[in-house]
Amino acid sequence: MKRAVALRHVAFEDLDGFAPALAACGYDVSYCDASIGDVAAPNLHGVDLLVVLGGPIGAYEEQDYPFLAPEIDLIERRLAAGRPVLGLCLGAQLMARALGARVYPAGFKEIGWAPVSLTGEGQRSSLAALEGVAVLHWHGDTFDLPAGAHRLAATTQTPNQAFAWERHGLALQFHVETTPPGLERWYVGHTLEIAQAAGVSVATLRADARRFAPALVEAGSRMLGNWLDGLERSG
Repeated sequence: MKRAVALRHVAFEDLDGFAPALAACGYDVSYCDASIGDVAAPNLHGVDLLVVLGGPIGAYEEQDYPFLAPEIDLIERRLAAGRPVLGLCLGAQLMARALGARVYPAGFKEIGWAPVSLTGEGQRSSLAALEGVAVLHWHGDTFDLPAGAHRLAATTQTPNQAFAWERHGLALQFHVETTPPGLERWYVGHTLEIAQAAGVSVATLRADARRFAPALVEAGSRMLGNWLDGLERSG
């Protein structure tokens, strides 16, 4: 069985709907808590798939969160070696940094459900499964597109929403792994951020999750499966 390790930054932002999708694709999944785990361990470099999850910190805050430096180094080494990496939100920002791009505060919070606009390359990629599907946005930082990366998706506020790095790197600024039950933990864990974001409330987020998440779970699992199939074909 193939091995996947998810780097987790806070307990409530986990693989959620991606866990059964990965199992269906033949992956045995485990977690490494980045803040207290050994992100420099050799076994993390060698796993079949590394998933870098989200979290409420900045990808540039190594001074406050020293584990970010070896985490970025791990991502950089895996990408350089052709080892698959999937980044979600903070994970995408860490991938951008590992590839030499700038990550910085966007100046606004993009929180809520809305589709992304796929680029031409995005429409020819595994992200085609997300065409017209509302995804969950939850970020206050953004990143420049790394040199050599292919931009796959955008929103009006955030031009760099997703990028591909060759065949083995996929970075998504937005969330496609979330389910309504899993998000109940986010509403508690991110209560201060929600309260400070204009026009955002738990009630609205919960209602939108009930409306949009079922389609996203199906589309997100299909997107993940298509990307993993592509890795198998190119391997």
